[in-house]
Amino acid sequence: MISTVVWGTGNVGRAAIRAVDAHPALALADVLVHDPGKTGRDAGALAGLGRDLGVAASDDIGAVLAARPRAVVYAASGDTRPDEALADICRAIRAGAVVVTPAVYGLYDQLSAPPELREPVLAAIADGGGSLFVSGVDPGWGNDVLPLLISGLGSVVDVVRCQEIFDYSTYDQEESVRDLIGMGHPMDYEPLMLAPSVPAMVWGGQIRLMARALGVELDDIRETTHRRPLDTTVSTRTMGDFEAGTQGAVRFEVQGIVGGEPRIVIEHVTRIHPSCAPDWPTPPDGDGAHRVIIEGRPRIEVTVAAHDEGENRSAGGNATAVGRLVGAIDWLADSGPGLYDALDVPLRPAVGRLGRRQR
Repeated sequence: MISTVVWGTGNVGRAAIRAVDAHPALALADVLVHDPGKTGRDAGALAGLGRDLGVAASDDIGAVLAARPRAVVYAASGDTRPDEALADICRAIRAGAVVVTPAVYGLYDQLSAPPELREPVLAAIADGGGSLFVSGVDPGWGNDVLPLLISGLGSVVDVVRCQEIFDYSTYDQEESVRDLIGMGHPMDYEPLMLAPSVPAMVWGGQIRLMARALGVELDDIRETTHRRPLDTTVSTRTMGDFEAGTQGAVRFEVQGIVGGEPRIVIEHVTRIHPSCAPDWPTPPDGDGAHRVIIEGRPRIEVTVAAHDEGENRSAGGNATAVGRLVGAIDWLADSGPGLYDALDVPLRPAVGRLGRRQR
């Protein structure tokens, strides 16, 4: 069994604890938390399993890493603390761990990552013998392995489009929804996630990775952004009211330009209420979905909707992103030290998990 630590117990960390517990090759060794109110609580309770796992959450990073876990799922946020997240990840790699995480956007395509991200990781790998695989929580598989797989079914491929279509009223992270994305702010507010160059910084690596896999050269990476206000005040279950006239929907694209045309596109369509921007793409069940569209001959469209954590319907996307990361741990442990990306790490069948109940 591969001793595995889950670092962080938010939206991603909760799903990671469940995924590690369910994986037949992994054993949950420790859970690291920052919130003093979570210290000492059982991992099963933190993950919403309804039963104890016999692993108490700790805030002692040094002690946990000194025990030399074989793997770490780094589920702490990197959105507003990128330098700290990178330092944490390198610390775990230096302890000899296989690290999987969605927290460092710039390493989605590790070959094109800026030196200030890539070099500390490579140094940590050389020092400690660990490894790193980064895949997005939006989720990564929807912007790399799935579109690339589906593209292979086409005879003529004109455009590869990856969509996240999402109702943010179901998302359990108010700070990100309101401040990073801008929902509920006046229309003249500039959210950090939509500031010029930020979408390309976050999702550009996935564009470059797909271009590399498809054997094409990018002319450029461009952005488009459209925002809509709410017509009426709406109320959400977990975040309260969002006032009429404030931002209620966002649609943006990160476009990989090939031969002067957008050929590889990652598009996000997000709302705080279904009534806003009803003419934009909508998910099949009203909550959220991830969709790949291959424009060409034939035209191919695949929509994936996942649900988890009861009323927190958004957790399904987190859970599938985590499934990709946690499911890679045993392969990474067998593959030796290194910095890996989605083209390196195979998406494999759920060996040993069919019909298996949560431990």
